[in-house]
Amino acid sequence: MTITIRGAIAREPHTGWQLAELTLDEPRSHEVRVRFHAAGLCHSDAHITEGDAPVRFPVVGGHEGAGVVESVGPDVRRVKPGDRVVCSYIPACGACRPCSTGHQNMCVKGLNAGTGMFLDGTFRFHLGEEDLGGFCTLGTFAQSAVVSEWACVPLADDIPFEIAALVGCGVPTGWGSAVHAAGVRAGETVVIYGSGGVGSNAVQGARYAGAKNVVVVDPVGFKRDMAKVFGATHVFADAREAHDFVVETTWGQLADHAICTPGVLTEEVVNNAVQVVGKGGKVTMTAVGRLGENTVHVHAGQTISYQRQIRGALFGDSNPLYDIPRLFGLYRSGDLKLDELITRKYRLDEINDAYRDLAEGKNIRGVVVHEN
Repeated sequence: MTITIRGAIAREPHTGWQLAELTLDEPRSHEVRVRFHAAGLCHSDAHITEGDAPVRFPVVGGHEGAGVVESVGPDVRRVKPGDRVVCSYIPACGACRPCSTGHQNMCVKGLNAGTGMFLDGTFRFHLGEEDLGGFCTLGTFAQSAVVSEWACVPLADDIPFEIAALVGCGVPTGWGSAVHAAGVRAGETVVIYGSGGVGSNAVQGARYAGAKNVVVVDPVGFKRDMAKVFGATHVFADAREAHDFVVETTWGQLADHAICTPGVLTEEVVNNAVQVVGKGGKVTMTAVGRLGENTVHVHAGQTISYQRQIRGALFGDSNPLYDIPRLFGLYRSGDLKLDELITRKYRLDEINDAYRDLAEGKNIRGVVVHEN
């Protein structure tokens, strides 16, 4: 039996989000219907409306969400009706080659992230006769969604839904970019470009890993102030000022790591990152650039002479089934700040206002609280 729900959809780039009444099918094999209580407002969804994400339009937005399982399809084993869950925007089946070798962030079940189509070639969201996919096969900007059971991570009763939603993407992506992908170690110097929803957690990860200097570059004063709350030791509005500081404080050896987490990755950010790391240094790119725009243009000599590394990071190299619960443990112990990430909560019908606030640098993270 289908149900009727409200959701925010994007019909095409540059038109914002539109509220619509959608119908939602029952879950099929290995699928789960989740009633969302909260959805994170990640910059990746803004890339959809800005035309920088290769998605199938129209699409139901949202890839960070937490809620309660309403029903399950055949063969589901991971969760049951009534369970609290957080959705990982990358599913983790646990059995494919990446999952079985410790790389759940590259699970093959996540191949339809841009279309929202299920593995059987069908869709669960409908607008009249039109089939819609959910971004990352989730669609957390809807009150309910049918998702893969592999995208569900059980959620303990003591974790608020608003907090949990952020740990489905932004928190492990940022934290893992420092801890796993970059591999920050005690005593090192780390420069982080962009301290928003993902970068703030890269700051926390670098500091927790033991970095001596956690240097943040962000043009927005509010974000620089919040970066100090999350563990930044030094903050700068300008990349040149940060570079000069690193030269001085490391006696010319430069940084060990640069982590790129701005709202939009540009060639300028990448070049600044390459130049700020020293011998054996690593540049980790986590942010998304503009569609069709190449952002990595580096002379080979810059990488060869200093043996610099440049690499991308998906989900911060985190393993959802292991790292999401582990991050909640650090939150409980006071070692990970999550409440402080949420600048403001919104209703679903305020979603365009929320993304306007994000674009204007007013939020670290906004969260939609669904009215169920």
